[in-house]
Amino acid sequence: MRRKERGLRRDSRILFAVLLTDALFLGIVAGGASAWYRHRLPVEETKSVSSDFPRTEEGYPVSGGERIQSRTEAKVLALTFDDGPDASTTKLLLDGLRERGVVATFFLMGENIAGNEDLVRQMQEDGHLIGNHGFRHVQMTKEGVEAACINIEKNEKLIEDITGKRPEYLRPPYGDWNEELEERLDLTPVFWTVDSLDWKLKDTAAIVSRVSREAEDGSIILMHDILQESVDAALELIDLFQKEGYVFVTADELVID
Repeated sequence: MRRKERGLRRDSRILFAVLLTDALFLGIVAGGASAWYRHRLPVEETKSVSSDFPRTEEGYPVSGGERIQSRTEAKVLALTFDDGPDASTTKLLLDGLRERGVVATFFLMGENIAGNEDLVRQMQEDGHLIGNHGFRHVQMTKEGVEAACINIEKNEKLIEDITGKRPEYLRPPYGDWNEELEERLDLTPVFWTVDSLDWKLKDTAAIVSRVSREAEDGSIILMHDILQESVDAALELIDLFQKEGYVFVTADELVID
């Protein structure tokens, strides 16, 4: 009887050891997969993973983890500027970027291009990425797909006439986007992971403080080159981040098509 009890206890210990080993193995695999997936996402996206675009405070989509490319060789940032070109502020920004040897991404608004063609040419000559921001600053899902496509195509043609190349990337105003537009347009939407809120703050120091606090390796930063405070902040941020070892790239290097 005792021999039988010892045998049962021994078998129980073996079974427990097998189960414990399996649990540890599954935990390591799951933890490793989870860590890998978190590495692929921006920090703010590790809190919850959704198949839908993450949303801004206003409810519009911003760049999700599935669109952010993991980089390990260097710390990189992408500065993106909407609503230009502007004769005075965009020129100051372009000259400042040229002096620093930095490239950025400009999402141009069609109605602001007339008279500023030389600025668009300078963007191209200096290696900046030129994208489409629509001809007018409207919420594309609210104006309807057909009207939105006409708006976008009109701006595509304007930019192509100046640069000889059609933009491949689109920043929809307000980040207003949906699946219907995604299916209709042969353009890659580019959102953002850091919103400078420059349009709201309108204060250089406050903009610098916000972006420097929130930006990290792989961030796509949203700014506007039609605001003097934003241009001043952008150049100050470049000097700051370069001292920390960051390299500035165009947004297409951080976006997965």
